[in-house]
Amino acid sequence: MPAFRFLHTSDLHLGKRFGQMPEEVRADLQQARQQTLATLAALAQEHGAQHVLIAGDMFDTETPSERVQRQALAAMGAAPDLHWWIIPGNHDSAAAETLWAGMAQHAAANTHLLMQPEPVQMAPGVHLLPAPCRHRFAGQDLTAWMDGCDTPAGDLRIGLAHGGVLDFGSDEAGGEVISPNRASSARLDYLALGDWHGAFTLNDRSRYSGTPEADRFKHAGRGQCLLVELTAAGQPPDITALEVGAYHWQEQALPLTPASDVAAELQALLPASRAHWRLHLLRLKAEGWVTAPQRLALEQAVAQVAPEFCHFTLETSGLRSEYQLSDLDLIATNGALRAAAEDLMRSAEDTSEAQNARDIASAALNRLFAYAQDGDATGERNA
Repeated sequence: MPAFRFLHTSDLHLGKRFGQMPEEVRADLQQARQQTLATLAALAQEHGAQHVLIAGDMFDTETPSERVQRQALAAMGAAPDLHWWIIPGNHDSAAAETLWAGMAQHAAANTHLLMQPEPVQMAPGVHLLPAPCRHRFAGQDLTAWMDGCDTPAGDLRIGLAHGGVLDFGSDEAGGEVISPNRASSARLDYLALGDWHGAFTLNDRSRYSGTPEADRFKHAGRGQCLLVELTAAGQPPDITALEVGAYHWQEQALPLTPASDVAAELQALLPASRAHWRLHLLRLKAEGWVTAPQRLALEQAVAQVAPEFCHFTLETSGLRSEYQLSDLDLIATNGALRAAAEDLMRSAEDTSEAQNARDIASAALNRLFAYAQDGDATGERNA
């Protein structure tokens, strides 16, 4: 039998709303996610794979809009030389009867909805053993039936499942139900897993592909899928990761000290190709100690580059301020404003105060400093 080649993907979460993001960002991410199926089809064709396995959570909910459903079906049907093999996951479980009945009604002949735990012949000598999620929370190992499933000797056996494993975990609590030894006990040549949104190797025959379009900072980088080639029953699979996603997610630490050139250190952390910043989502976590002028310089440097990114956030909860009398001179040298600044400085540095109270005083002093500097700059511009 010639080598059998397919793509393994999962967790497309079509229709995801990205409610925590600004409106413009939501629209960009939703559009990229809807494009995922066409990208997967192009990759499959490029690498000579005739099959795409989707290991659950094709949709983000059990009630995606008809527009999302029909566009997904159209994208798969537009590649008639490919076969798509799909199981429900926990987000779009088989309990959503209306969803899957509508999908079945409009699906093209190359789109296979696997709603029952029973073997399916994908090609001569190749059997797929699916474990569809019947409900959002399985409460049992849905792959257990695979151990007792017989297929002809010498044929390839591929498992398809969605959920966490007992010694690894899940992206959602309550999903840790799949045996980590299932590939071995069920004599599988490969076990295609979904649920974890980052790529993960459980063992040499069991892999999580991760989502093809990244959707959180927890799993950094661009989304990917896996190109899998099986040469013969019992032989180890040949697996290659292929980048799919349009958007790159990254959380980056920015450690600072009073001696730091904050603008230069920020610049050093930014992606090298400025032309691609629009495809990056960056969460920058500033840490350490800075002076009030440094903090203001950091905020100004971020404000200069942030609009060129798809999304850019600066987190300063781990950043403390170091104050000097010379900093207060930049706010006011005398009068009520100076007195208020000195009171805030004393409160921010008073170790007898609760940390929360010190943080509030520090934030107020930083805001006062920023207002004062902005006022000075406005005056210079008007002059």
